[in-house]
Amino acid sequence: MGRVRDGHSRQDKKAGPSPPNPKQSSEPEQGFEERERESVFWFEQGQETLVRKLGETHNTNHAKNVIFFIGDGMSSQTSAATRMYLGNEANTLSFEHFKDTGTVRTYCVNRQVPDSSCTATAYLSGVKINYGMVNIAASVQRYACDYDQNATEFEGLLRWAQDAGKSTGIVTTTKITHATPAGAYASSTNRYWENDVEVGDSGCNPEDVEDIGEQLVGKELALRFNVVMGGGRGNLLPEETLDEEGHHGYRRDGKNLIEAWKQAHQSMGKWEYVWNRDQLLGVDVKNTDYLLGLFETGHMKYNLEVQESAEAMALEPTLEEMTQMAIRMLEKNPKGYVLFVEGGLIDVAHHETWSRLALDETAEYAKAIGTARAATNEQDTLIVVSADHTHTLTYNGYPKRGNDILGLGDVSDEDFLPFTTLSYANGASYYWTYTPENHGVREDVSKYDYRQMNHRYMAMVPLDAETHGGDDVTFWASGPMSHLFRGTYEQNTIPLLISYIAQIGDYFDDGSNAGTAPLASVPILLISAIVGVLRR
Repeated sequence: MGRVRDGHSRQDKKAGPSPPNPKQSSEPEQGFEERERESVFWFEQGQETLVRKLGETHNTNHAKNVIFFIGDGMSSQTSAATRMYLGNEANTLSFEHFKDTGTVRTYCVNRQVPDSSCTATAYLSGVKINYGMVNIAASVQRYACDYDQNATEFEGLLRWAQDAGKSTGIVTTTKITHATPAGAYASSTNRYWENDVEVGDSGCNPEDVEDIGEQLVGKELALRFNVVMGGGRGNLLPEETLDEEGHHGYRRDGKNLIEAWKQAHQSMGKWEYVWNRDQLLGVDVKNTDYLLGLFETGHMKYNLEVQESAEAMALEPTLEEMTQMAIRMLEKNPKGYVLFVEGGLIDVAHHETWSRLALDETAEYAKAIGTARAATNEQDTLIVVSADHTHTLTYNGYPKRGNDILGLGDVSDEDFLPFTTLSYANGASYYWTYTPENHGVREDVSKYDYRQMNHRYMAMVPLDAETHGGDDVTFWASGPMSHLFRGTYEQNTIPLLISYIAQIGDYFDDGSNAGTAPLASVPILLISAIVGVLRR
């Protein structure tokens, strides 16, 4: 059967609230170091930061390698709350050590608040487009079955890298056909057309409209990926075919796209297909040119789910492990590589108002980034970290230091009921926030057990799924020319900066002038790139 809609979740939305927890502690531990009470501590900390900043120098090398990380839905509130989830507000996530940072505006051409597909197109291909679409100009309407593909479709960062002779790869914790990874290789007027059934259900002919799963196997750009890892076997398999874990595929056209991928790579080099963690860790990297790893029928499992089961731990690799393997696969190319990595389950959890899961996935994302930085050379490898959009999570009230970030924050001085430090502007958890008898009266949320990984957090407006936010998102950069990322930009500027630093796309140099382009030429080169995009 084809999926009715994505829904951002793999679990039953009708599940009831968490079982009661009799009492939440009202007296948190101190939560801070005693020396923080002394003014000199803060002056010294500020001076140390100043000295470090004054001692910074710019790395003006061009990048041989690029690793681009996207934390799907990772708002500033999410990263701040994750610091506390890891033990203290003063903690620093791995990427927060990167010395260069800025912000980007995330809106789509036709929406104030974006989705993951229009944003993926912006930060991977350099063009802002309409909500719900992938790599197709905003002149085309969503759900269009017929349009001028040559005039309106485009490819971006990973194609530019391939044309410069670099290896490429994509890694995600969601389905490999989901909106964010699809932005690396596919074009579609509807991000949910991940298989032929979804195309047909929208009124288009699947024989005329290539779904995203088909494009993963049928497009030259995607076939040339040296690494593809994530979930999503279902969108690549027929209904009558069972995957390795006994789940039926979603396709009705009879196409087994996993077998098609294997056949296509027979003449391209040595390939390996893996479906579990043990197989992944056993890959012979030296003798593998192309690696396809599909570890779930749909999205991959949350890290906290995996940690609960020894069986799941043997089957499901972590984002850190997938990133490590991808780097090992790609670094064999003397011309370098571009790797795109998504921590996708941050977003999936937020849509369900599952804050604990969202924060834990953010911690896993930070771990993968730290490992990537440690495994690469800052002199030749640019690492860029950002988010595609925010969520409606708020970090609020006046809780004491050391208070459980996932517990109660304070008590209202109006209705005298407790509230949590974390809450959402909207979502299905509205029905856990207000009483069923009177939606103008709040529940006593102290009765819930916040230790449950899938406990829903308070929401103000009832919706089937919590929405994205329209805030700017932060990006962090480390490595060659990372200082170019300082400031506030439109989101579509990111791939142009990366392509200049890596000398790919409109900045590709065949080697005759490598390393000689002066930094002062950046404005001229950017203008040339913009003109090139407009011409395409």
